[in-house]
Amino acid sequence: MQTLTISLVQGDTRWHDAAANRDYYGALVRRLAGQDSDLVILPETFLSGFTNDTLHQAEGMDGAGVRWLRALAAEIGAVVTGSVVIREDGHNYNRLLWMRPDGHCTQYDKRHLFRMAGEHERYAAGAARPIVEIKGWRALPQVCYDLRFPVWLRNRRNESVAGGMDYDLLVMVANWPEPRRHAWRTLLRARAIENLTCVAAVNRIGRDGNGLDYAGDSVVLDALGQPLAELGRSEQVVTVRLDPAPLLEHRRRFPAWMDADSFSLAP
Repeated sequence: MQTLTISLVQGDTRWHDAAANRDYYGALVRRLAGQDSDLVILPETFLSGFTNDTLHQAEGMDGAGVRWLRALAAEIGAVVTGSVVIREDGHNYNRLLWMRPDGHCTQYDKRHLFRMAGEHERYAAGAARPIVEIKGWRALPQVCYDLRFPVWLRNRRNESVAGGMDYDLLVMVANWPEPRRHAWRTLLRARAIENLTCVAAVNRIGRDGNGLDYAGDSVVLDALGQPLAELGRSEQVVTVRLDPAPLLEHRRRFPAWMDADSFSLAP
């Protein structure tokens, strides 16, 4: 595991305007020129806002948004990730794209759909939980409401990998409204502490087309749940360097995984 440079891009997503969002987030990401970021994290549904208007907002994997993301990752020489609304095989997905500079993409379809806003009626849920590698770190990318489900996010011992556990970094992208701000902040810290993992989470700011306000609160946490960066509620692009040594030492000193309950996840 090497030092990992992560950049959080916290912005005010334009409502239902993919072209404007490509311009907006492209300009924010390009502020990172010369910072040698390894991983750039955008919010959930950064091309549209958190929408149920899938008829007009969804695009295919060969659409303009995916092509733009591929070009942007190549331009800045970093993995760029965030979620977009994708239509595939007759279904809509809230799909996180883990776009590498070489154009290869890993995808994660949001598992837990936010029924209080009708997401489960318009989107299909994912079933896979991919773990991706970057500079020797194993990262688990997730989307918003997934944060509330600790069994799905449970980290487990894996002696065959460098960090000794299934994953070393939880990456969370979100459109998490301000009225539930306390839950967002609390659950992120809980997931770091209970899973002996670092966390990098990006939420949007501003007000969306449904009149919902977002407070941001994007953050990078160490495995003790202590903040290494906190972004507040303004537009910001912040870069953090993660040293693996404190994480590995914490796991060695405090091996709570040894007392964890064994289980398996149902499909």
